[in-house]
Amino acid sequence: MYAIIETCGKQYKVSEGDVVFFEKLEAEEGKKVKFDKVILVSDEGKVEVGTPYVKGAKVEGKVIAHGKAKKIIVFKYKAKKNYRRKQGHRQPYTKVEITSIKLAAEKKETAEKKTAEKKTATKKEEV
Repeated sequence: MYAIIETCGKQYKVSEGDVVFFEKLEAEEGKKVKFDKVILVSDEGKVEVGTPYVKGAKVEGKVIAHGKAKKIIVFKYKAKKNYRRKQGHRQPYTKVEITSIKLAAEKKETAEKKTAEKKTATKKEEV
């Protein structure tokens, strides 16, 4: 099972158990994050595409760490004018482990199971 989610202005293909590097998210290490903007979900050959997003689908993850990427060099140069500027940049990122991909159908099934359990529990109490 995999999903394509949209976050931080980009699209990512994720599966359960994947470790993904996103642009910096405002979440603390160890906290859970939810991604509601799910564009596509594929489950055992069944593909569900949203317009623009899949209704009721969510991807959950756990923030592992925050950090900075490897430094890149930005070098501005103009020929014959003695103009040279060297600048470094390190892009901040958030390392996230994807814990689950949930569909709307799964939520309905779990809700139906809970209501069925409640009904059987109330019948047992009546007897």
